[in-house]
Amino acid sequence: VATPADSGNFTLTDILTLSHLTYTMMKLTILAAVAGSAAAFSPSASIGASSTALRMSEPDTEVEQSPFVPDSFVLNGWSADAALPMHGLPGAVAPLGFFDPLGFSKGADLSKAKRLREAEVMHGRVSMMAVVGYLIGENTPTITYGFDFPHTIANNQLPEVPVAVLLPFFLAINFAEALRASVGWVEPDVGPLFTLREKYYPGDVGLYFGLKPTDANEFVDMQTKELSNGRLAMLAVAGMCVQEQINGQGILENLGF
Repeated sequence: VATPADSGNFTLTDILTLSHLTYTMMKLTILAAVAGSAAAFSPSASIGASSTALRMSEPDTEVEQSPFVPDSFVLNGWSADAALPMHGLPGAVAPLGFFDPLGFSKGADLSKAKRLREAEVMHGRVSMMAVVGYLIGENTPTITYGFDFPHTIANNQLPEVPVAVLLPFFLAINFAEALRASVGWVEPDVGPLFTLREKYYPGDVGLYFGLKPTDANEFVDMQTKELSNGRLAMLAVAGMCVQEQINGQGILENLGF
């Protein structure tokens, strides 16, 4: 197509025509730029579909659900509070208050705090029964030892018990531990190992015998008393065991009774 530049001659009409075309093209360019900018801020179905497709293509990641008790849960009047020692579980007794000189509970999360309390409660209960067992086993008439007491010291009595008597005893212990595990602990194939159930209060296996208070404050008071007696019993039974190993005398005999 021949243009005025090809012939080297420009008329006034040619110049006006070129100016009009240039002005028109500039307006079209500006209009296209504005339209493109506006489109960038408007919703687009294709972009949404592309984002959805991208999200769908991403591999599924498992979200590990916390097996622990949220702060909103209230169990036996207790609600977990991370700002308090042991997340606010009862057991801080005067005059020492919260006593953890070795720092076992320092920085413990809720799962560890509940597990520590579960261990403390259970060991305390076993120790209280052991203290009673030491005293009764050595100082009451029995079929085996008759009315002569003090009998053989408690440390030496277990080997003298017949296997036929020990077997039901150990089976009873196994059944009790299986019950406690099924009530309070998360199954290994369901959650992390050594984790208590989210709605399980440490030590509350459901065997109340009509003694569990319904009032929250009364429950805290009873729980504190149980912990105090359990702690004392753990120290006492450890002392009884060591004392009998040292001098071979029964507990009451050693005290002069």
